[in-house]
Amino acid sequence: MTTRRSALRLGGAAVAAVVAVPALGSAAIAQPHGFDPKPGSDGVGDPLFPTLGNGGYQVVHYDLTFDFTPVTYDFTAVVKINAKATQDLSAVNLDTDGHTIDSVTVAGRPAGWELSPGKSGQELTITPARPLHDGQAFTVEVRYRGNGKAPRLGLTGWKFGTDGGFASAAQSSRADTFLPCNDTPSDKATWTFHISAPQGYVAAANGELLHKTPRADGSTVWHFALRERMATELIGIAVVKGTYLYGTSHRGLPLRHIVPQGQEDKYGPIVARTADHLAWLEAKFGRYPFSVYGVHIYDGYTDALENQTLSLFSTNWFKLNANGQPGYETTMVHELVHQWFGDWVTPNDWQQAWLNEGPAVYYAGLYGEERGWSVFEDKMKATYAKLDAIRATDGPPGLPKALGGTNIYDGGALVLYALGLRIGQRQFDRVMREWVKRFKDSTCTSETFIRHTVDVTGDKSLDPFLRDWLFGAVNPPMPGHPDWKASA
Repeated sequence: MTTRRSALRLGGAAVAAVVAVPALGSAAIAQPHGFDPKPGSDGVGDPLFPTLGNGGYQVVHYDLTFDFTPVTYDFTAVVKINAKATQDLSAVNLDTDGHTIDSVTVAGRPAGWELSPGKSGQELTITPARPLHDGQAFTVEVRYRGNGKAPRLGLTGWKFGTDGGFASAAQSSRADTFLPCNDTPSDKATWTFHISAPQGYVAAANGELLHKTPRADGSTVWHFALRERMATELIGIAVVKGTYLYGTSHRGLPLRHIVPQGQEDKYGPIVARTADHLAWLEAKFGRYPFSVYGVHIYDGYTDALENQTLSLFSTNWFKLNANGQPGYETTMVHELVHQWFGDWVTPNDWQQAWLNEGPAVYYAGLYGEERGWSVFEDKMKATYAKLDAIRATDGPPGLPKALGGTNIYDGGALVLYALGLRIGQRQFDRVMREWVKRFKDSTCTSETFIRHTVDVTGDKSLDPFLRDWLFGAVNPPMPGHPDWKASA
């Protein structure tokens, strides 16, 4: 994610997805490095989004059927959720916002349900015909409808272009504007999608395109499968007037990109750079973790976002810099880094966001430096100078008060830069490569990263070193640069 404070500063404690009902009790998140909220807590204990998500169960799979009508922005949809109870449940809660619920079933039986307003969305409380027991697998099916431009109680993830279509930008708490779900990064699941698009439009979603089904009215249903688990905030569905462009990475990974219809010659050479970006990053982290990748360029978006397997970019990004260089490639690398750091290894809660953004800024900076577009040390020195003041107002990199600030982006990269100077490049490369290998397909925290770094290096002094950088009120001295000072 590249949006800074202007777009994501949500005011005080950041806007959450929904209010969870206390009746759900504790949320035992089935993740090896997660946390376990106390019984009766609202949400799943996210420090920045205190009402985000719901406890008492773990989602295994989402199956989303989404029938969208361009220009009017009406849609009808069905979400089928396979889940497992992690405690006895008399009710199941989902996050939703702006939907009309038509029917709900649990285990194929009609279930009672009610909608209640939350701090930034709605809570869908479902009462199954029979209570659910700890460890029980169950299914929930919700049939619903709505309009993409209808008012929401919270922030919306809908992005609209000039083509009458839409693309989804759900980070951080906006997936519930597309489907009822457990909207927390601590609950990852596999996905299938069935997205309809009328003639002249294409559909997009995370994962691989399995097949297309033509319908009598001239529209087509596009079927996608994402076999690797994904957090809800990374959903990447779209219906647009676009063109699919295809390629392969140097290792043979399928690449599929979507560019604006009629602008294939302009954007084709840009998306073709993805293969080289992948090769550069795979040399650092190992094989790309998913079965497909691509870039979606859309005029209805104003930023860049790492939707899993299909990063979303505004058309505004792709301009040469003042020196006539394609500096936008660093943003392409930034979002691609997130496929490892953020999508494959996911923060357990949003206060751990530096684990996503720090590596993305760090490696994008290295990429730009290697191509002579910038000097990474200059960027880090400038960040060091201003970070003390940012720590005071926005919190340190590991304890941000809200999302979207310099502290988790450039500040997170500065933490990694300091670590690299402390332990040397070879050890640093090993720490980062082993991180995505060791904690693949899981959720993690800053504490996990600290323990991991100590384990890999065998240097226990790195525990207080990283704590000072991540949680301290002021910058520690920069290794090798005693002359670096904070701005007055």
